[in-house]
Amino acid sequence: MHNTQDIIEEISSAATTQDRIEEIEEISSAATTQDRIEEIEEIEISSVSHHEDASLYDDDGRQKRTGTMWTTSSYIITAVIGSGTLSLAWSIAQLGWSGGLIVMIFGLLTLYTSHFLANCYRAGDPITGKRNYTYMEAVENILGGKNSIFCGIIQYANLYGTSIGYTIAAAMSMMAIKKTNCIYFSHGTKTCHVSGNHYIIWFGTIQLGFSQISNIHKMKWLSNLSTIMSFTYSLIALALGIAQISENRAFKSTIAGAEAETHAKKVWAIFQALGNIAFAYSFSDILIEIQDTIKSPLEVTTMKRATNLSITTSTIFYVVCGCIGYGAFGNSAPGNLLTAFHKPVWLVDLANLTLVIQLVGAYQIYSQPLFAFVEERITKKWEIIGKEYKVQISFLPSYNLNIFRIVWRSLYVVVSTLIAMLIPFFNDMLGVIGALGFWPLSIYFPVEMYIKQKRIPKWSRSWILLQSLSIFCLLITLAALVGSIVGVLFDIKTYKPFSASL
Repeated sequence: MHNTQDIIEEISSAATTQDRIEEIEEISSAATTQDRIEEIEEIEISSVSHHEDASLYDDDGRQKRTGTMWTTSSYIITAVIGSGTLSLAWSIAQLGWSGGLIVMIFGLLTLYTSHFLANCYRAGDPITGKRNYTYMEAVENILGGKNSIFCGIIQYANLYGTSIGYTIAAAMSMMAIKKTNCIYFSHGTKTCHVSGNHYIIWFGTIQLGFSQISNIHKMKWLSNLSTIMSFTYSLIALALGIAQISENRAFKSTIAGAEAETHAKKVWAIFQALGNIAFAYSFSDILIEIQDTIKSPLEVTTMKRATNLSITTSTIFYVVCGCIGYGAFGNSAPGNLLTAFHKPVWLVDLANLTLVIQLVGAYQIYSQPLFAFVEERITKKWEIIGKEYKVQISFLPSYNLNIFRIVWRSLYVVVSTLIAMLIPFFNDMLGVIGALGFWPLSIYFPVEMYIKQKRIPKWSRSWILLQSLSIFCLLITLAALVGSIVGVLFDIKTYKPFSASL
């Protein structure tokens, strides 16, 4: 039997100060010494249980994060190597061979400022500092004022726009599978016109199901699958491009790139190409949300290593795929490289299928932060809306059902699907989305937060260089945005709503 004093001293190391006070007060009021000892022994048991449960949680009380450099890299690659890869041949065709260098410059800029953003995950100390769970929260805590409102509007508009772009891209790939098979089985005797509306609806229907995954932490398997799919279709596109060059026995390309009817149209096409390249690297808006999946305590170091690996890998893929695609088709390179290939049928179909699978995961990687933002704000205001009901389905893990989550996320998918049907302009949409998010999210906020955190003096050499970089990227963004909007307006003139086709 324990000595009463010894046991009371042991209790002093358990739980919180308030818990200890309440527990000891209860013990002091017990009838007998034996009663006190029995109650203390019960508290010892509960203290052990408390400490066992604590091992399942991080320092902020949230469920323990388990992400590693490899899982983080898979999230980034899923977000970065997407449909944007397939538009790079067209982009380089507008820019000429200098396009490959421009792709690398965008990659270096993204890598540089991503390190700034990684430092914003924890305030103060990079190991024990308070966490910022979202990009918007980091901006609010570091820059304050109206910056966070501006950041939130741009970030979440960009995320929503990306989900629309991915819906269009996935539908185009499904349409390409149908068209390729039609041409093959008709031996080229049919034009094989394919309507795209029902393919857009199919992809939206798939997203209705996946959107009910409660948060990004539970998407590792989908992210890993999407990463494999990314490399698969990129390698296939690369192989098909090399085969086409071999068949042509020459590079179909020019130094200046594609010609246009007028000088103005050439300028708009160049600007839009810059927007497409910016879109290909757009993952800064979810970087901190991805970083929040990494296990403690070295989130910053792990994030920087994962970013180095992912952006380097992506840039190599981009330059090689873009240049090979341009070399294969020259100035007539299509907006979606895979639509240019028709044989071997099985390989082209496989590439398009893996692209669709990858986009299912990428859509969720970009949508989940917006889901979480809205749900957190709503449940804070009306707590009852956050109530969950445990549902058990045979042979499946239990699911926490929330009525608001079902309605809100379903509405999100339905509206984005309708917009994709209304304006299914793949290249133009990528340009607009890329331009909209590039400067504010990839350059401006990371640079401003870095200056604030490092206390860089105004008008110092470092301050001038960083601000010059920001202004230069702002000019690129404005040019890309104007060019992409002009492209949309040109397409609208000859397009009938809800009549997507290939």
